[in-house]
Amino acid sequence: METHTAANFKRNYERHLQHLKLKGLQPKTIDAYSRAIRQAGERFEQSIDDLSAQQLTDYFSERLATHSWSAVKLDLYGLRFYYEHVLAKPWPAPGLVKPPRSQRLPDIVTVEEMQRLVSATRVLSYRVLFFTLYSLGLRLGEGLRLEVGDIDGARRRVHIRNAKGNKDRFVPLPKATYSLLRDYWQVHRNPVLVFPSRAGGIKGGSCATTPLDAAAWRQPCTRSLPVAV
Repeated sequence: METHTAANFKRNYERHLQHLKLKGLQPKTIDAYSRAIRQAGERFEQSIDDLSAQQLTDYFSERLATHSWSAVKLDLYGLRFYYEHVLAKPWPAPGLVKPPRSQRLPDIVTVEEMQRLVSATRVLSYRVLFFTLYSLGLRLGEGLRLEVGDIDGARRRVHIRNAKGNKDRFVPLPKATYSLLRDYWQVHRNPVLVFPSRAGGIKGGSCATTPLDAAAWRQPCTRSLPVAV
């Protein structure tokens, strides 16, 4: 028989999911924040509605011993969201977790390095993807989500949707990138996706409803494959 504590936790967990979706958070954020509640529930035997500052201090100290700062930060944000939106209570431990600030410059791939990467990639789909990401300055997810309607050849710009922070932006479209994307589309002719899934081969590309597999993007760099779409 389900206990009162378990039933209350289950009910509030569902409310937590509702609030996360209503706030328009990204799926990855929803997953991270909901996981934070499940983990805290397991640690405190599903009694997380009245945690003290000391309990939270001990809990996050334990988490920090086995997890990265970024993971612990997501745990904190998820639990704090739960207190603020589900319980409508003030967060009992403000300023508890403050990851150390570090300023690291990203590794910038040079033009020569990108040329070698593109030349070494035997799969056409990924060769075009890599060139597009580099020439437009896109994140991997932004490139994979590109749709045909986002490419504005007349104005020489690309509409990047749902980027970091749920924001849209426009980026310039170089002539070489536009020509490459246009020629690539002539191969797969998908009416929606710029980079359709390769699961169905050339014929399947025209009716694919999902983009290229993000998990497989490294394979073209490390394996010798025949030229394919």
